[in-house]
Amino acid sequence: MIVFEDYIISDDIVTEKFCCDVQKCKGGCCIHGDNGAPLLEEELSLLDDIFEDILPYLDDDSIKAIEKQGKYNVDIHGEYVTALVDGKQCVYVYTDDDGIARCAIEKAFLDGIIDFRKPVSCYLYPIRLSKYRDYTAVNYHRWDICKDACIQGEKLNIPVFEFLKEPIIQRFGKDMYEVLSKVKI
Repeated sequence: MIVFEDYIISDDIVTEKFCCDVQKCKGGCCIHGDNGAPLLEEELSLLDDIFEDILPYLDDDSIKAIEKQGKYNVDIHGEYVTALVDGKQCVYVYTDDDGIARCAIEKAFLDGIIDFRKPVSCYLYPIRLSKYRDYTAVNYHRWDICKDACIQGEKLNIPVFEFLKEPIIQRFGKDMYEVLSKVKI
């Protein structure tokens, strides 16, 4: 375990290897599961503000699901999450020409339409955060869908934290990334 400020970080963030292989998984993390992507409370108003800008990127099923459920929901734990289409894929997913599930929010960002890249939980994946009274746990989430990312990470020798350098710095700051890069386990 690594302690940084009020974060307790799993050693797996440094020891495990990971590098998305979206050509193999086809964006499976966005289309499988039983819950939407976790959202920070401050991201709710951002989703409301950018919705009209990302609407052209959404397919009819996503638009219908949002009309029925809203842009986000509260899960059984009382946490905000993205809504789902038919209880499966995130409502903010579209499929590109190669059959890969992609984030419509991120596409609008990359197209220069909005300045919000995507929910931080998505950007940080496979890191998941769990908030407790005195600290936040920073854990590596293992999921069979990401087995090809683990294989590719091993082959390229890329630890989870290095793969996620940009989102880690955005969410936690450069100091945390530097601490992780110096850890020897």
